[in-house]
Amino acid sequence: MLEIYNPATDKHLLTIENDSKKEIANKFAKAKASLSHWSQTSLETRLTAIKKFRSAVVEQKSTLARILTNEMGKPISQSTQELNGLLTRIDFFLEETPKVLAVELVSDSAATVTEKISKEPLGVIANISAWNYPYFVGSNVFIPALLTGNTVLYKPSEFASITGTAITQLLHDSGIPEDVFVLVVGDGKVGEELLKLPFDGVFFTGSYATGKKINRAVSEHFTKVQLELGGKDPFYVCDDVEIKSAAASLADGAFYNNGQSCCSVERIYVHDSIYETFCTSFVEEVKKFVIGDPLNEKTYIGPLTQPAQIKFLESQVADAMAKGAKLVCGGKAMARAGNYFEPTVLTDVTHEMTVMKEESFGPIIGIQKVKDDLHAIQLMNDTAYGLTAGVYTLQEERAESILKQLNAGSVYWNVCDRVSPKLPWSGRGNSGMGCTLSHYGIETFLKVKAWHLKA
Repeated sequence: MLEIYNPATDKHLLTIENDSKKEIANKFAKAKASLSHWSQTSLETRLTAIKKFRSAVVEQKSTLARILTNEMGKPISQSTQELNGLLTRIDFFLEETPKVLAVELVSDSAATVTEKISKEPLGVIANISAWNYPYFVGSNVFIPALLTGNTVLYKPSEFASITGTAITQLLHDSGIPEDVFVLVVGDGKVGEELLKLPFDGVFFTGSYATGKKINRAVSEHFTKVQLELGGKDPFYVCDDVEIKSAAASLADGAFYNNGQSCCSVERIYVHDSIYETFCTSFVEEVKKFVIGDPLNEKTYIGPLTQPAQIKFLESQVADAMAKGAKLVCGGKAMARAGNYFEPTVLTDVTHEMTVMKEESFGPIIGIQKVKDDLHAIQLMNDTAYGLTAGVYTLQEERAESILKQLNAGSVYWNVCDRVSPKLPWSGRGNSGMGCTLSHYGIETFLKVKAWHLKA
């Protein structure tokens, strides 16, 4: 059984029964049986269903935002922003999917054999989603998967099961058949059972440790697997910046959604000539954040979703301080109900400390001094991850020179913690493999067929 609690109050919200092994197998069989019919359904029918889903999200936005906030602790204003961002992503997929699905004629008019390329659905997809951005992370998979004719078994995180159920109901009400988009509910053991089935594609978002297990589990089936895993995303602040502006931007990038984002700013490197001034400005910004009830529109920092994360963050603080870091603010759990942890800033950090090496996934940041651009680049690339990285400078040429040398799937100049549906979202190293979003994130749900035609 899943026992779901409100992370802001510790109050019990709901008990949900895990799907059994038999139920999971039956759901897979139904999705498999429905694949042929759904894939042959007209594109216009599929587009119409997703348009109705979009309209339903707009109509029920306030209710959906409140469900998300109560379930995972995200401040209500940020839950609403996630839903607004979902609409933009849906619009992109609605516009671009017909273009991606178009048949490509590749032979010239003089050829004796006509050559063309068509695209077909990958098949039955396992969408094992995440709790931190259930609408963003889930829709990156299930919207293009459904539009391109695949059937989907959708397992939301156990920390976002109520939201996952709401998403499923909206899709069914919008015209997506129940055997085409199928909800699977449960914890990690349910996920393990799911992965024993011969899916055509497995798409997972979560931790590196779980990603490794998934990759091993599906290897026997020759299943296409995409893994969006963690990050330890670095940013470098050059000596020519407008300090207050850069500090405000990076503080938001580090602490938005309580730092529970794979692309949160997790490491900051600052040129030594402005280091002290930047740190002062950064802490001033952090101290402005309103901490409290996530249902309050003014709240910026709510509770952590998982209570176990508190001990991990405290261990990072203790490790850093034992090795010479300075704790400027925060550093411990708050004395109140719920999973609250103080926004934490550590300075004088080094790569000997876990806070600069291991993903934190919480409201904590280390700020390290560097002597020049080369020093910053070396430290930024000193990681097993490779999701995002960025630089703050007034010089575009300098920024491009630095960004070209960074091993990351997304790079930023004077912005951070940003995702666009028009750009591919991919990781390197322990940040995963494959990509979502952009036209590449639509093509990933398709397989190509080569046609040789002679009249």
